[in-house]
Amino acid sequence: MAEETNHNEAGEIAPSTDSPATTDIPTANAPDPTAVNPEANPNAAEEKPAKEAKAAAKKPPKAEAEAGGDTEEKPAKKPAGKKEKAPGVEDKPFADFVKQDYLPAITAALAKQGVNDLQLSFEKQKIPIIGFAKEPECWQIIGSWNKGLRQFRVYFFNEDIQGQRAFSFAENGGKPSTLEPFLIDERKITLDLLVFGVIQRLNAQKWLVRN
Repeated sequence: MAEETNHNEAGEIAPSTDSPATTDIPTANAPDPTAVNPEANPNAAEEKPAKEAKAAAKKPPKAEAEAGGDTEEKPAKKPAGKKEKAPGVEDKPFADFVKQDYLPAITAALAKQGVNDLQLSFEKQKIPIIGFAKEPECWQIIGSWNKGLRQFRVYFFNEDIQGQRAFSFAENGGKPSTLEPFLIDERKITLDLLVFGVIQRLNAQKWLVRN
């Protein structure tokens, strides 16, 4: 069978309608070439970045973190430091503590017990007890009242209120006969304990108890 051809009025051969032909009309499946060509459409180059920026702005913070975005780290809270405890009178140098705090406290405590003629001194001397003549001098608080007929002493062998201590008493102007331990069961010595120890020991002699 001979191939059919179409002739137009001018005698030219027209292409067969069965053969596909390329045209400039966009189809449903193919984009318009001028729409994506920056040379033909200047807005085409800006359209895509604008859409990407808009999409990125809608991302939640969690998505940005998962995508590896930089996140600002909050500085860790520093633990609150403990307030330093104010030093007590017991932290003073030994001599300052005795003169400024211990002697006035003993005087006030004995005054409440009715002792109004108390004489107190703070001296470094030998222990006035038989058998201690060869021992070195130590600091002593010497108290007496009732015209010197009643006397007591508190000894500090190390110039330290936390160190070794002792106590003695004497009557009628005589010398003490016994050196006794003083507050040896207390782990930490305070001003109140030192005062209490003197009052307790004098009460044991019934010097402060009114019959």
